[in-house]
Amino acid sequence: MLETHLVKERLTRLLPLLSRELEVLTLGSKIQKEVASSMSKSQRDFFLREQIRAIQRELGESDPATSEINSLREQIENNQLREEAKKIALKELERLQQIPPTTPEYTVSRNYLDWIVNLPWSKSTEDKIDLAAAARILDEQHYGLTRVKDRLLEFLAVIKLKNKLKGPILCLVGPPGVGKTSLGRSVADALGRKFARIALGGMRDDAEIRGHRRTYVGALPGRIIQSLRRVESNNPVILLDEIDKVGSDFRGDPAAALLEVLDPQQNYTFTDNYLDMPFDLSPVLFVTTANWLDPIHPALRDRLEVIELPSYTATEKLQIARRYLVPRQLEEHGLKAKLVKLPDATLKRLIQDHTREAGVRQLEREIAALTRKAARKIVSRHGLLRPLTIGPGELADYLGPAKFETEMAEAITESGVAVGLAWTPVGGDILFIEATRMAGTGKLLLTGSLGEVMKESAQTALTYLRSQSRALKLDFNEFEKQDIHIHVPAGATPKDGPSAGVTIVAALASLLSQRRVRSDVAMTGEISLRGRVLPVGGIKEKVLAASRAGIRHVLLPDQNRKDWVDVPAEVRHKVKAHFVRQISEILPLALRSK
Repeated sequence: MLETHLVKERLTRLLPLLSRELEVLTLGSKIQKEVASSMSKSQRDFFLREQIRAIQRELGESDPATSEINSLREQIENNQLREEAKKIALKELERLQQIPPTTPEYTVSRNYLDWIVNLPWSKSTEDKIDLAAAARILDEQHYGLTRVKDRLLEFLAVIKLKNKLKGPILCLVGPPGVGKTSLGRSVADALGRKFARIALGGMRDDAEIRGHRRTYVGALPGRIIQSLRRVESNNPVILLDEIDKVGSDFRGDPAAALLEVLDPQQNYTFTDNYLDMPFDLSPVLFVTTANWLDPIHPALRDRLEVIELPSYTATEKLQIARRYLVPRQLEEHGLKAKLVKLPDATLKRLIQDHTREAGVRQLEREIAALTRKAARKIVSRHGLLRPLTIGPGELADYLGPAKFETEMAEAITESGVAVGLAWTPVGGDILFIEATRMAGTGKLLLTGSLGEVMKESAQTALTYLRSQSRALKLDFNEFEKQDIHIHVPAGATPKDGPSAGVTIVAALASLLSQRRVRSDVAMTGEISLRGRVLPVGGIKEKVLAASRAGIRHVLLPDQNRKDWVDVPAEVRHKVKAHFVRQISEILPLALRSK
């Protein structure tokens, strides 16, 4: 600057420097003002709070934060917490006193204490077990299911004798609509305990069972602890519904988390991630439900005592509809029993022509549709409340044509077709297996969305028949120049399981001998290369399906003779069972003479 002689040039250089200094001073002044105002605001708030406290002391009122702390301390002392829980709660309370109420951490700590003091650590309901009353409750709420009710009554009798529950975890397994969930509620009513239901269907996060850790925003205990707090009892009946629908992904495996919950040897120290302390679940009576056992984790299945709920027969469905479904639907649609009448003949036709299921859920929907249409017809009479009786011949007018054929006799008109019996999670069903042959190179073609087990059954059946072709008088001439094609209709539905071996043998034997399979015969069973017929499961459901379809004879493995007693007497009178040990016994019973 000093070396610059011209004043104009010196001022030109000086001006940017002065501008920069001015901006720095302006910014510094602004920051100083903001700091001063912030300090003055906090001082002002502090001063006002002190004034409020002084006024409350003069009036004899306590500080809200202090009163909340005192209330929590009183709850901790009075709620009979376990020693460990009480120690942790008091320690957390002391920590809460040091946290300013305006900070987020205060809310987290306050919620944690709230969960601890409101859990039923020692609060329970007294069991009022009267077996006669329990049997009456089960009979009032469910028709049939004699063996299931007997098992539940035995379970209640053991609880009454021991005065302590540390036994098996019951698992009610059966098709949809047979009353699994309502049976769990009936057990709670019979015991006089609180009831809670937890739906496990689609659950994929194990934190739903074990809870989230408190470090997460919005953390909560698991569904088990939440249910206990909601029912305010440490010994309720908790129904874990649809345990076979539990999934798993990157968030964890809820089935693995249930291992500790459902193990009587471990659940007395169940530790929820949120509580981070053991809670005794041994007084809780857990009842689980499932449609089938295969998807359940093997280690979890080992902890369950399975009680199978069978499919209902047509007579049982009629009684259930008359006693429960019709009165309930009439009430829900604002109708009285004297206004709308559904005779037994109508209900029978409804069961036969419009439903094909193991349970009664679809039947209830059809009854609901009838009552809706009846309500509309009654209202449209402009106040003339005459009784409306719906006869079996009027069902087509109300619900449309029959959805299902009741009889299928004489359906098989050519060789190479046999009727098998299959088990599904929704009950039994019949299965047509078709076979044909054509020019080719000796290959076996299999279609119909078959699984590995059914493919192996088809290979075994063909190999056995080729090896016994002379004894069975089957035509395997020029086999190398022909292909055999086996197809199971409804190709969009995946099919697998060890029940179709016998049916495939019958279809192939029919094709190769040109003798038709009898239309009134259905069969089930697996086969071996030595020609033995091996036992299968689901006999009752399969025989009920055969009866519904009009089948008169069923071929069953001899080792399943013990399962025949489970089939209802009315079905045993309609369907004749033939028990077979060898494949050679099947063909005379199944095939027509030429």
